[in-house]
Amino acid sequence: MVEDPYAGEEHYFSERPRVRSHPTELRFLYRGEMLSFQVDAGVFAGHGLDRGTELLIANMIVRPRDRVLDLGCGWGPVGVAAAKSASEGRVILTDVNRRATLLARRNLERNAITNAEVRAGSLFAPVPEERFDVIATNPPYHAGRALIVQLLSEAPEHLEPGGRLALVGKGSQGIRFYQAWLEEHWPGSVEVVARGSGYRVLEAVVRGPAVTRAPAPLEGASAARTERVATKPATAARRGSAERPAPRSA
Repeated sequence: MVEDPYAGEEHYFSERPRVRSHPTELRFLYRGEMLSFQVDAGVFAGHGLDRGTELLIANMIVRPRDRVLDLGCGWGPVGVAAAKSASEGRVILTDVNRRATLLARRNLERNAITNAEVRAGSLFAPVPEERFDVIATNPPYHAGRALIVQLLSEAPEHLEPGGRLALVGKGSQGIRFYQAWLEEHWPGSVEVVARGSGYRVLEAVVRGPAVTRAPAPLEGASAARTERVATKPATAARRGSAERPAPRSA
């Protein structure tokens, strides 16, 4: 697990990162299936799964027939997990970083994902006129407040009635500001659905048919584990529910 996934790196939201490529392997267990990834320098969390994305994967609700947008996909952990959950649906992964989109395509192939595709571009430019049941994002906070507010402003236009935005961030990234902005401007409900390690996951639902959030079971459901191949195991993460299988680092 990586606490500061962008420390010391070129901005991961650059279209064509100049930092030298240094690919490594990563695996994580999601709902009983071991998923395999290639990660690289010059993309977000290029050294391993960060805690925020881990918390997002654990707490986003994806139904079997959902259409999902993984906005700012990086090397694709959210999109791959979503595609496994939306087995009869469709997932689109987008990123402005061309190295990230290349990695995400490779990682779809590595995990035999056939119900997803990767598109290059900023924010919603790759999906004009398209609507989704879920938009999941750990956005590029270092790109500035104006970009994040633009993302939040445009998201409702790309969600079906009852659709939901799942957003993760931490205090130092201004997540409380964005929560307050959503509570004032979002056309529907806004809820904090998870907290951990200074992060919080927000779920903003567009007015329409609601999606029931299942309560957490007394015992942890199918756990997900993350590990870098041939490296020291990371520390353990928290448990999640059957609807929100919590990744656990190993």
